[in-house]
Amino acid sequence: MRARIGPVRNPWDPTRVPGGSSGGSGVAVAAGLVDASLGTDTGGSVRLPASACGITGLRPTWGSISNAGVFPVSDAFDTVGPMARSVTEVARLFDVLRVAPAPSPAPTRRIGLPSVFITDDVDAAISDAVRAAARQLGELGYETIPVTVPGAARAQDIVYTLLYSDLAALHRNRVHSSPELFHPDTLARVSLGLSISDSERTAAITGAAEFRRGLRALFTTVDAVLTPTMPVDVPRIAGGDDVVARSRRLGQFSYPWSLHDGPTLALPVGFHPRSGMPIGAQLTAAAHHELLLFEIGEDFQSTTDWHTRRPPLHITR
Repeated sequence: MRARIGPVRNPWDPTRVPGGSSGGSGVAVAAGLVDASLGTDTGGSVRLPASACGITGLRPTWGSISNAGVFPVSDAFDTVGPMARSVTEVARLFDVLRVAPAPSPAPTRRIGLPSVFITDDVDAAISDAVRAAARQLGELGYETIPVTVPGAARAQDIVYTLLYSDLAALHRNRVHSSPELFHPDTLARVSLGLSISDSERTAAITGAAEFRRGLRALFTTVDAVLTPTMPVDVPRIAGGDDVVARSRRLGQFSYPWSLHDGPTLALPVGFHPRSGMPIGAQLTAAAHHELLLFEIGEDFQSTTDWHTRRPPLHITR
């Protein structure tokens, strides 16, 4: 029998993307092929598949899981992260994978809700699902308060500058000598960094430090921040947009948290009323506070069943 190759397809709708670039890991969990999987998250490649496939995924505190054996995109942002159906399973995986014990969390009380995070151009069904999740957390005893994430509007641009300059440096010689060896989509993304100047990179490093200082102050007033994982419904594979534009749009809410050195937990909070595709939200905390996120996430999943839903069976020949 000949092996079939092609794009990884979302188990909820094979015409749609599974999120990238660890989409195969997300699909395997969502489809019930495995109980858990690993992905690598640089700008959202654990969180976006978790959202698109209706499962739970963790971008851990940077450095809390070893990157040994992982071919880098950017050493400053790359992280290995676990994916599973539930927060409890993800927490167990993290306990095995982490390189040092996590501190015991203080009692969690306050969750921040940005009124606008990066953009207000968000699919209304996604906004509604995340607000419903916030109300559910309120009913569970958490205080939800409006917050502003300092510097959020610039965060994605800062990550892009640093990440793609790292990527270009890694592949510069190969891009110039053998561009035909790259998939066109990969070449387009690698090439983004070739024109980034030293002064632009220096400014981005300064901006990253300012953003992190602002977050440290924010996490003295709230224990976690709740945001959507993606601003749009899960797109179709044949979407028409070029890979750079699509990546930037899908990652509007994930890339900024990559600039943070702390953990972000992505979990399902509903389904889109028109497409039937999963909707995900993110919970973010200060560095090394994964256990705090697991506590909130387990409370939420103990009173909701979004994470237990399974996609329909699709048979292809």
